[in-house]
Amino acid sequence: MLITIIIFLIILSVLVLIHEAGHFIVAKLLKIKVEEFGFGLPPRVFGIKYGETLYSLNWLPIGGFVKLYGEDEAGSGRPQVKTQNSKVKIEDKDRAFFARPIWQRALVVVAGVFMNFALAVVIISVLFSVVGVAVGGDKVIVTDVVNGAPAQQAGIKVGDTIEYVNNVKITNPNQLVSLAKQHLGEKLTVKLKTQNSKLKTAEVTPRKVYPANQGPMGVAISQNITTIKYPWYQAPYVGTKEALKESYAIGAGLWSVVYNLFSKGSVPQGVAGPVGIAQLTGIFCANISSCLSFTGMLSLNLAILNILPIPALDGGRFFFILIEAITRRKVNQKVESYAHAIGMVFLLTLIALITLHDLIRVFTGGSILPK
Repeated sequence: MLITIIIFLIILSVLVLIHEAGHFIVAKLLKIKVEEFGFGLPPRVFGIKYGETLYSLNWLPIGGFVKLYGEDEAGSGRPQVKTQNSKVKIEDKDRAFFARPIWQRALVVVAGVFMNFALAVVIISVLFSVVGVAVGGDKVIVTDVVNGAPAQQAGIKVGDTIEYVNNVKITNPNQLVSLAKQHLGEKLTVKLKTQNSKLKTAEVTPRKVYPANQGPMGVAISQNITTIKYPWYQAPYVGTKEALKESYAIGAGLWSVVYNLFSKGSVPQGVAGPVGIAQLTGIFCANISSCLSFTGMLSLNLAILNILPIPALDGGRFFFILIEAITRRKVNQKVESYAHAIGMVFLLTLIALITLHDLIRVFTGGSILPK
């Protein structure tokens, strides 16, 4: 349990530090003054100042943060830079975040999201090119046969591969299920290949009446799994494509969470907060490849969550910058500040509800994995 918690904290810290490093690097490249780059969250243990930036180590070992010069003033209704003697240095003011052009502020804000997405692409690409990725093949294999069911009567056995049904090539389980239900009470000609590669033909009549957990033919089937590797020069393209596909799925999942919370007052199965993610860490980090895959998915989740136009998140800050770009007027800073405060309350409430759901599941012996 202790090792799982340590691994979870390491993964979370890496993901957040990568995110914050994005803000830090872009700000430095644009010569925006970075006051502090913190490892962990305050209170501070100690700090070392290198150049104009304080690099600090903090007590809470979860992620980190970047403090940009003039960032707080821009979102608090006080767009001014103060020094110890309350005078404004023009050269410092020009380096403040709020004083920079729209495009520069937008780049700094989205840089963290980009870094998390890029990390996921790198991890997926490495897995595709070095380890290989298990994917569903194009064969349907019989994994169980019910005693007395039509499949057993026809001589179908566990391990047989279903090749054709009525001369239709079968490449996935859904095809077989659909064909069986379309021909209830009708005789089907099934061509199979046995485990020793011998071909055989069976005639099966799907039942019109059957137990709910058996199906018309009375067989359990699964798709074969094959491992695919890509050359190193193809892996980045495939990794990016896979990351985009997963990002879409994550976005749809997040929408489902919000919809269910407001419409049904419930958290969908398979949604996890900090407690649930810690549990999943113990499940998926049994070996290096699965742990890397898990880390990549978490990085994508962090990227998608942060780009949502919710105040207090990067997406919310980018949204206000976008409004400014369209209207050619700065958003009222007090309004933006209040919006970020409300957004933070919303996020903390959402996290609290999901965490409560996680704890109830833990104490009632429920499964973290969706059924």
